[in-house]
Amino acid sequence: MFILSFLVAKCVDITLGSCSDVPYTKTIYPNLLDQKSREVIEFSSEYILMSVLHNLLQGECNPDLRLLSCSILAPQCEKDKMIKPCRHVCENLRKNCLPAFDTIDMAWPYFLDCDRFFAGEEEGCFDPLAKLRELAEEDLLVEVPTTLIQFTHHSYSKMVSILKKTASRCSHIARTYSIGRSFEGRDLFVIEFSTNPGHHDPMKPEFKYIGNMHGNEVVGKELLIYLAQYLCSEYLLGNPRIQTLINNTRIHLLPSLNPDGYELAAEEGAGYNSWINGRQTAQNLDLNRNFPDLTSEVYNRAGLRWARLDHIPIPQSYWEGKVAPETKAVMKWMRAIPFVLSASLHGGELVVTYPYDFSRHPLEEKMFSPTPDEKMFRLLSKAYAGAHPIISDKSEARCGGNFVKRGGIINGAQWYSFTGGMADFNYLHTNCFEITVELGCEKFPLEEELYSAWHENKESLLTFMEMVHRGIKGIVSDTFGNPIKNARISVKGIRHDVITAADGDYWRLLPPGRYIISAHAIGYSRVMKRVTLPARMKRAGRVNFVLRSLDTKPKNFLLGPMENIYEQYDPLELFDPHAQHAQSEPREGRRQPTRHNEKPWWWSYFSSLGQHKPLWLLKQR
Repeated sequence: MFILSFLVAKCVDITLGSCSDVPYTKTIYPNLLDQKSREVIEFSSEYILMSVLHNLLQGECNPDLRLLSCSILAPQCEKDKMIKPCRHVCENLRKNCLPAFDTIDMAWPYFLDCDRFFAGEEEGCFDPLAKLRELAEEDLLVEVPTTLIQFTHHSYSKMVSILKKTASRCSHIARTYSIGRSFEGRDLFVIEFSTNPGHHDPMKPEFKYIGNMHGNEVVGKELLIYLAQYLCSEYLLGNPRIQTLINNTRIHLLPSLNPDGYELAAEEGAGYNSWINGRQTAQNLDLNRNFPDLTSEVYNRAGLRWARLDHIPIPQSYWEGKVAPETKAVMKWMRAIPFVLSASLHGGELVVTYPYDFSRHPLEEKMFSPTPDEKMFRLLSKAYAGAHPIISDKSEARCGGNFVKRGGIINGAQWYSFTGGMADFNYLHTNCFEITVELGCEKFPLEEELYSAWHENKESLLTFMEMVHRGIKGIVSDTFGNPIKNARISVKGIRHDVITAADGDYWRLLPPGRYIISAHAIGYSRVMKRVTLPARMKRAGRVNFVLRSLDTKPKNFLLGPMENIYEQYDPLELFDPHAQHAQSEPREGRRQPTRHNEKPWWWSYFSSLGQHKPLWLLKQR
């Protein structure tokens, strides 16, 4: 006679070192992964992953992820019965933390499959993060938190992780997106702030900041990462200024236009003030010399009375040269969104410059070369410079001291002349007014200097964004209320028009004064209005136009019809900004993007596992 005895699983003390701080004391074997002992768990790939996640994700989502993993590897036990963790806790954490996994090209761990290993509340699940949440709430009761920013340098992966984490935290007013890829395949990430992320709202102006155009000029990149965190946190905290700004503006921050160059500059490290290494792209192109030279075209047309000096098409000859994918991506971005105001953040001096950057005379390197909107550009430049405590300092014995007598601003060509600049292209090809801000004499400062840089520039960054609400705005429509796209808004005495967007809305930056404004479009009558903008007016005046349809269209319109302001054959329209580009020979010492047949950099963490490495962490390609 045989007597069968069955071992009944019982609750035991938790002895896993990485799970010693879970909010319960008893677990049970086998666990939810059918691992039957502490020794088996500690030598498993799941346990090793949980132990190194803090380093892999640069501290993101910890200790939350670790505690959630412990609830699977060492599940709670009561009365010799296993209790599963709650499914909604897993789902919320996955939503918030998945971008961090994407950043390091790692798949979401299979044992954190919310549908497979977790339970619903009706099944009596438990919340493994409840105690962590209680501690956080206690901290909130002690003191209302302010915006917490780590003033450090950010590698490309860290930058993307921070941007995605920030957008996730403020998902109702923020999102991240890519405008294209660099030559070496890195996404050009933008974080957007708006009450309607991803969409243009009629009458809401579009604003952009661009940093790190030169890869070794890093302060602008870091400032925009800090600014993104600041806007998110202050909006959540109820800061009325930030809420007003985001509620009434669509803001786009592109911290790094040249991530390839940054990675090269970062190899030398902070404090090494290199003026060359990393400045250019992986193709050895200077992005701020790579845009179409429309300024020369303006100088050639200036003597023709009726020639257009705005929305100039890109010459076909431009495409015969080498055009960086980063340049094409930005130009296509400008076409897609009706930007009103912009600033490009550089380093190497302390001054604000404005167009034109190319001299009227090709042999004159320091020649004052104003645009028709000279007064407005000076007002914009002064807004940034005046709010900056160092730029506005009257001392000449400092960085930027050469520009003290000019108020910390200067016409770009009067400082030094160059062609192919982004600011001139913005002004002459689109509606957008762009200035260039030189943030300091040290291009790649030490980390301990970054807080000072933020403190000095925070008010300027906010003040300049608010300048997008100067001048006039409105909608151009026909007598039936239908919006008219590409209608021209003209200001008498200023030879530079803006055109209406798809919804018929427009923004025209103007300094205080009296103006005669007209709206006209092909097939419609011209309408003129007189407008007065008081000196203290800080919100754009509303000026709408209703145009009456004409029976016949005009026979002549110089330099092409308004409904096709760009050339008929335009390579930019066919350009795919997200396509992979041919790779040049890799520079010595530079880490290349992962090829399909290569394992990612973090694979070495699991080298001790032999044949039991976690293939489930590799993304399917």
